[in-house]
Amino acid sequence: MSFEYLYKVYWDKVFRLCMGYFNDYSLAQDLAQDVFVRVWQYLPTFKGESSVGTWIFRIATNICLRQRERQNSISQAEVPLNLFAKEPSDNSLQVKILYEAIAELPEMDRLVISLYLEELKQAEIAQITGLSEANVRVKIHRIKSTLAKKIRNNDE
Repeated sequence: MSFEYLYKVYWDKVFRLCMGYFNDYSLAQDLAQDVFVRVWQYLPTFKGESSVGTWIFRIATNICLRQRERQNSISQAEVPLNLFAKEPSDNSLQVKILYEAIAELPEMDRLVISLYLEELKQAEIAQITGLSEANVRVKIHRIKSTLAKKIRNNDE
């Protein structure tokens, strides 16, 4: 499997995962780029013990978690939710509201729902997060309810 192929297939998915963590367009781009630098570096050593998608999402998750730790270690406040100034114009208001609602979720919930939105199977989400499949199923249901309430409240 070539790096170019992986980049084309997974770039948007990794970018959206990073957006789910930080809700900051330029930071998400930088982090997604870091993910693919890492994929490029380690692709020759990929052993195929999981699917390549699971491996890439695990790399993305680790990079996002490290970024979150760096931000917390230098005592920065939470990332503001209104950093859409440089965002492409094709994103709708609903997508912005969804990202804002996702950004307010606890860290594990952000990860689970971001992977779910990328249409990963619950077994893959479980493997990436270290949760059981049953726990992933329950979390997805609860997160959907929480997001629906937040979005409804935003519409009022």
